[in-house]
Amino acid sequence: MLLLSQRTRFIPSLYRPVRHFSFTAASNNRNTSVGLIGLGQMGHGMAKNLAEKSTGKVIVYDMNTAAVETITSKYPHVQVAKSAEEVAEKATTVLTMLPASAHVDAVYKGLESVVGKDHMLIDSSTIDAQVARDVATRMLDKQALAFDAPVSGGTVGAANGTLTFMVGAPSEEAFEKTRPVLSLMGKNVVYCGKNGTGQVAKLCNNMLLGISMMGVAETMLLGSKLGMDPLLLASILNNSTGRCWSSDSNNPHPGVIPNAPAGRGYQGGFSNKLMAKDLGLAMKAAHDAQAQPALGTMAAELYTHLSTTKDFESLDFSSIYKWLAENANSNEAGEGKTAVGK
Repeated sequence: MLLLSQRTRFIPSLYRPVRHFSFTAASNNRNTSVGLIGLGQMGHGMAKNLAEKSTGKVIVYDMNTAAVETITSKYPHVQVAKSAEEVAEKATTVLTMLPASAHVDAVYKGLESVVGKDHMLIDSSTIDAQVARDVATRMLDKQALAFDAPVSGGTVGAANGTLTFMVGAPSEEAFEKTRPVLSLMGKNVVYCGKNGTGQVAKLCNNMLLGISMMGVAETMLLGSKLGMDPLLLASILNNSTGRCWSSDSNNPHPGVIPNAPAGRGYQGGFSNKLMAKDLGLAMKAAHDAQAQPALGTMAAELYTHLSTTKDFESLDFSSIYKWLAENANSNEAGEGKTAVGK
């Protein structure tokens, strides 16, 4: 999950104002149709906006028929494909939103038999940057344009059509062709550079997000144990140099932000399992680049631990506060060890 504060100041040359485009040709024209493969939590919101805003045909596919029915029950005009390949046969613009690198690689191998020079393939999954490059190369060999376009904004942004797309593209000219369809689902469409750079931007941000949440959680726990009112402490942080998204929008201390995951038992939001996955991808990229991110490594180790800890796997990643608090309490009782894996 990559989220940008509403107060983020965008660089004008990168974040251009997004106009709402639509496909205006006849709805039975294959070239005006858009397909979406993957209807999980993020894909569902994206499909919703395509169904409501696109003037061309919308075709969807997911192996989970229940996920498909949640879309078609509300938007009966949305067409359902029987396979990923059928999506590409019926639409020249094809989006994918899938769980991991292996899923993307497998789907795109299947698409190789049906795509051609008229196709534009946009993958919004969060995957390994090298896999994104390899997929793009294979599609270019078929004369199709391929893009990596991971997103920020989470499930709320997907549902509201306010996502930010970070796009890696064969060229900036090719990137501009993605604006019409991506603007149906997002408010910012950002050109990051060549294929793979969209994934790099996403992984760098999520590494920082994991690190910052660890810091905010420890800070809020320390303040609480030293007798500080958590609401007052959060207010001070959010009006001082320690302010960040993890403190002002997703504060991990229960009760500070009522509608944040911490206010509902850490249910919903961005799970520890997904954070561990993204941090793992970031660490792989760091290794490939011969970088040594000390804090990123610590975050990856801790979230990997949380992702395999009973009752924490599916909780929002802000539940690191809960884990730290429980460990602190057990240490005070002489029962626990805070070191991960010990």
